[in-house]
Amino acid sequence: MKLGLKSRSRRVVQDSAVAAAAEKLKNNNSDSKNMDEKLREDYRCWTNLPTELMREVLIKIEESESKWPERKHVVACAGVCKSWREAIREVVKTLENSGKITFPISVKQPGPRDSLVKCFIKRNSSTQTFYLYLSLSQALADDGKFLLAARKYRRAMCTDYIISLHADDMSKGSGTYIGKLRSNFLGTKFVVYDAHPPPTGVKMAKNRSTRMVASKQIFPGVPASNYPVAHISYELNVMGARGPRRMHCIMDAIPASAIKPGAVAPTQMDFRVRGVDSFPQIPSSLSKSSDLDKALSGPLDGQRDGSLVLRNKAPRWHEQLQCWCLNFHGRVTVASVKNFQLVASPESGTVGAEQGKVILQFGKVGKDVFTMDYLYPISAFKAFAISLSSFDTKIACE
Repeated sequence: MKLGLKSRSRRVVQDSAVAAAAEKLKNNNSDSKNMDEKLREDYRCWTNLPTELMREVLIKIEESESKWPERKHVVACAGVCKSWREAIREVVKTLENSGKITFPISVKQPGPRDSLVKCFIKRNSSTQTFYLYLSLSQALADDGKFLLAARKYRRAMCTDYIISLHADDMSKGSGTYIGKLRSNFLGTKFVVYDAHPPPTGVKMAKNRSTRMVASKQIFPGVPASNYPVAHISYELNVMGARGPRRMHCIMDAIPASAIKPGAVAPTQMDFRVRGVDSFPQIPSSLSKSSDLDKALSGPLDGQRDGSLVLRNKAPRWHEQLQCWCLNFHGRVTVASVKNFQLVASPESGTVGAEQGKVILQFGKVGKDVFTMDYLYPISAFKAFAISLSSFDTKIACE
């Protein structure tokens, strides 16, 4: 009898537990349905907002939130619904016209014409990684808005800097890979490759990277490709480590006429990288030494003529300090052979104020912290790639 009662008691307890669990599951399902219904109602509330009122709201937000981190509210508006996203695309102007970095595409667009976009680079020497941030204030101790990251890979005959939109995923197989910088063995010549075609239609580099890769790595029908958008070379520096390096940059994708008054530089308007709503990944590599030598020897046929050429600004001798100096307007505080300022070369047909205008400046402010400021007609991506070339040791030039 005791065993029977005990067994019956256990069954009663078990039945009660099952009933309670079933009731709880029913309530959870009911709550879930109510939540889904509430979300649908909220979604309909935003999508049914009158178009005129919606545009007025978005314009007000766009005008008021001019800097990060408040700028993230504009990005959040693009994620509300399809109609808001389309309206945001119309309201938000390009970086050249607004001076505001908003979406990932901004890193591929030319900077503003009249004001420098102030950024800084942090270097992790142990992992050979570099991080580009948009300055939020004049104090470099503050955390900026992350823009790009790069990692250095040494090869037998060259060095690669893989550039990514993700701070922790910097590989050519990544969905956020957007380009790379490749150097020759001596670190004196570099090629900047874009992972998708620039608006000027620069020719695709012909090498093994143009072949299709595994379908699981890339969207169907999209060939892996490299598009050289800039060539950088370092020349023999007669001043050695006492003066800035002599640089020569050919911007293959930017015509020389772009910096003239009233002229327009090519502007990237869209790209789709998996994970950030942009452009599919396009891994790339140069395997044959002949391909590498050809790519690093200079721009592709037809790209040198009419392209914008940049050179480092010549320093002046400071009598009191007894050294060669450049005026960085307080943005550089540590003397280094890596420091440079780039201006348009006379080869581009520039004269007067156009020729003396600093388009990109890079300099050291701490052990592993560097400032990078750029403006029209180059983009953050190209400015970052050019700056990365300065980190390589160049024994042949110094």
